[in-house]
Amino acid sequence: MEKRLIIAIDGYSSCGKSTFARSVAKELNYIFIDSGAMYRAVTLYCMRKKFIGKGGLNTPGVLSELKDIKIDFIYNPDINEYETFLNSENVEKEIRSIEVASHVSRISQITEVRAQMVELQRKIGFNKGIVMDGRDIGTVVFPDADIKIFMTASVDIRVKRRHDELKERGIVVDFEEIKKNIIARDIADENRDISPLRRADDAIILDNSRMSVEDQMSWIRKIIEKKINGS
Repeated sequence: MEKRLIIAIDGYSSCGKSTFARSVAKELNYIFIDSGAMYRAVTLYCMRKKFIGKGGLNTPGVLSELKDIKIDFIYNPDINEYETFLNSENVEKEIRSIEVASHVSRISQITEVRAQMVELQRKIGFNKGIVMDGRDIGTVVFPDADIKIFMTASVDIRVKRRHDELKERGIVVDFEEIKKNIIARDIADENRDISPLRRADDAIILDNSRMSVEDQMSWIRKIIEKKINGS
């Protein structure tokens, strides 16, 4: 039997982590887990309950209902993708909004939220054969992952990618607003007290500023082959 791996992909927002991770998972027939989607789903729940918004963050409210938040990834054969479900509701489109993105860093900094998400992520990865992307996968969730990738790209390219992604979903957002959001996310992710964004010492850097998805796949195939063959 071919060796099954845990592949951890970390990096900055809008670097194309999820697109890359999905492509790797499809090629290997692995499960793809978008850890960012998990935090976005919690954020959406909290927004609906008005625990976070213009009035600030009601942390006690979040904690009081944390046990009621159930997140699943269910495969949709029509699109050949895993989609995010919040308490049995498909929220894949809603969690990608700029409003959710503007609040997710604050929700993800809550210690108890991170602890619950990390526990779920580890359960999913118990049998290996997964590709997971996020900001602390190689440093906190799976520090012993078989392959660790840290992705980065220039800010303007990341803004353009995010802008194009939202446009494809029918969401019209100002370019400068997206840029401000991404820069703010970077600062928040790098400076939060709980699991800040860091490159694991043994992670391989992938700057995909000028790389297509196929370029990235050619790059990762060589790394995977070496790991599987033990070379």
